[in-house]
Amino acid sequence: MSNDLKDNYKGVFDGRLGFGKRPALLIVDFIKAYTTPGAPLYAPDVASAVKETTDLLALARQKHIPVLYTKVLYNKNYADGGIFVQKVPVLKTMIEGEPLAEIVPELTLVESDIIIVKQYASAFFGTSLAATLTSLGVDTILLTGCSTSGCIRASAVDGMQYGFRVIVPQECVADRHPGPHEANLFDINSKYGDVLKKNEVMEYLKNL
Repeated sequence: MSNDLKDNYKGVFDGRLGFGKRPALLIVDFIKAYTTPGAPLYAPDVASAVKETTDLLALARQKHIPVLYTKVLYNKNYADGGIFVQKVPVLKTMIEGEPLAEIVPELTLVESDIIIVKQYASAFFGTSLAATLTSLGVDTILLTGCSTSGCIRASAVDGMQYGFRVIVPQECVADRHPGPHEANLFDINSKYGDVLKKNEVMEYLKNL
């Protein structure tokens, strides 16, 4: 067995799903908490990923594909956060009325957008996301957002398990540190979806 990472995975975990016929753009947790300097969850790379997502969002709207956002909100007693808020207490700030819990203004919402409220890492866990995508006839998820090692990875795994083709434009996801970011992109691309350059995803949308 080769010690080289790519050689080790070659022929075993290097398949490609490709695009389907009916995509949706899923924007996971691009909220102010990650883009506001001084906030506990602030991550400069997330701000860059938001900027990279703006033209992808504009093209998605032009092509009339569904756009869905997620954000995290808890009851003020945090009981719906279970073990997750015990493990990550900073999440207790994500309650109704907290400005940092709102979607970033760079990604302007329109009336046709769908907002999914979640309490855990995966956009699918305990939400109506899978049923909503199925009802829309979606077969491909264009997965953007943060963080790569947390909510993006969890959503990619669940997306695949629900039968969707998961496509991650790599410039449109981010994490607090490049180490977990790169490791999880590698893992998603190996087992759960396709990690592609944003221009390849844009080209796919243009040709719809």
